[in-house]
Amino acid sequence: MAPALSVTHAHKEEWSGEDVAVEDVTATLCRLREESAHETEGPDLRTSVMTHLAWVPAEWEEAAVETLAGLEERHPSRGILLFPEPEAADGIDAKVSVIAFPLREHRRHIAAEVIELRLRGRMSEAPASIVNPLLVPALPVFLRWRGRPQFGEQKVEQLVEVCDRLIVDSREWPDVPKAYAELPLDRAACSDIAWRRTEPWRRCLARLWPGIAELRTLRVEGPVAEASLLAGWLRSRLERDLELEHVAADELAAVDVDGDACPVPKERPTSSELLSAELDEFSRDRVYEAAALAAVTF
Repeated sequence: MAPALSVTHAHKEEWSGEDVAVEDVTATLCRLREESAHETEGPDLRTSVMTHLAWVPAEWEEAAVETLAGLEERHPSRGILLFPEPEAADGIDAKVSVIAFPLREHRRHIAAEVIELRLRGRMSEAPASIVNPLLVPALPVFLRWRGRPQFGEQKVEQLVEVCDRLIVDSREWPDVPKAYAELPLDRAACSDIAWRRTEPWRRCLARLWPGIAELRTLRVEGPVAEASLLAGWLRSRLERDLELEHVAADELAAVDVDGDACPVPKERPTSSELLSAELDEFSRDRVYEAAALAAVTF
């Protein structure tokens, strides 16, 4: 069970700089940790089980900040947020924060570290050399890529090579389901927040067994990503083809099996809760992989 943290009394040390070197960031992080320990009357506990790396293009920045708000106390770790600005003059701007959350029943604190890097100009094309010195040694790296990763591009390939788990949201992709064929399943464990959103619906559909084995037509009202993944899941589990009728909607709203409506799940997790659930997963999801590949031809 995760330790009980007090968000209200969290203590924060912060620094920012323009045109910095990676060495400036690492030195500042050490200094802020020391200052945080002094302010909280004792060394902070480091409970990191991962490095949380995020690639956040400008159009996704507001949504990413909203999603990441509150994750520090759920997943105390080292977060590295990369904001590419390819049109700007070459350089790196940085903001470093150390947030100490007091344990409610103890006199110790748990520290979360957040490093925000604006990668300007050519710095955005070769991020691995910037990121590597900042990773926590011997811990897995989770990479959250906002928007559609262009697999094959240098920056994407470099960061996929660095990470142990790639987290995407294929609802943000304009070319699903065809794009599922490009997932780097042979190089990294892959998670999809769109797949996570289908979880309550998959539980409802599973309760229809064995009758659902005779399914011929699945009708889904919702985003194309979730509709394709639900159909791909059933195709891969039943090991046969089926027809998908898709009705576009902003949220997953209805699923019909051969004309019969599936009960609407009550769960409505927030974007932060969805990402938090993905950060709890460390192994490959073979069921998702099979569903995504089976969805390609819908």
